[in-house]
Amino acid sequence: MRAIWPVAIVATLALVGLGRFALAAAEVGQAAPALVVQELDGQTFDLSALRGKVVIVHFWATWCPPCRKEMPALDAFYRRHHGEGVEMIGLSADRPHDRAEVRKVMRSYRFPAAMLDDAEVDGFGKPNALPVTLVIDGNGVVRASLTPEETPLTEKALADVVVPLLPRQAASHSREDRGGSKPYANP
Repeated sequence: MRAIWPVAIVATLALVGLGRFALAAAEVGQAAPALVVQELDGQTFDLSALRGKVVIVHFWATWCPPCRKEMPALDAFYRRHHGEGVEMIGLSADRPHDRAEVRKVMRSYRFPAAMLDDAEVDGFGKPNALPVTLVIDGNGVVRASLTPEETPLTEKALADVVVPLLPRQAASHSREDRGGSKPYANP
């Protein structure tokens, strides 16, 4: 019986996960994997079609209290910065039969959402821990992975990561760095 406890503890830690291991396919500094999923409203979210924009991918579930706690900050940030080139998708890890509950929760928020199980292409895979919020820059590179254990998600935490990646922010930084010689341009 004693030998089972260490195995059980390791298995529990693997299931609960540590934020940095939550999505092994999405490492900070590396290209984001492919993601194509039908949103709850029927539109298609295709990460590769959003080049030039900063994209926030938020993995959550209705049964996850920390996930639900982050939703208002995500929504406020989306409302404030969507017009500046920020896109967002909330990917619910709920089971397909919980779709009605996911829709009910999302009625309070403006940012698009989808069921993770509806993904046609999902290079991210299933998260080992929730919530996980990834920030992907305009070139398709993962720039941050935010988890409650490492960086609690607030509007300020999002702004600290996202705002410097926005095209106009990068333009002003690039002019300062190069003496105003070239504006920012997405490849």
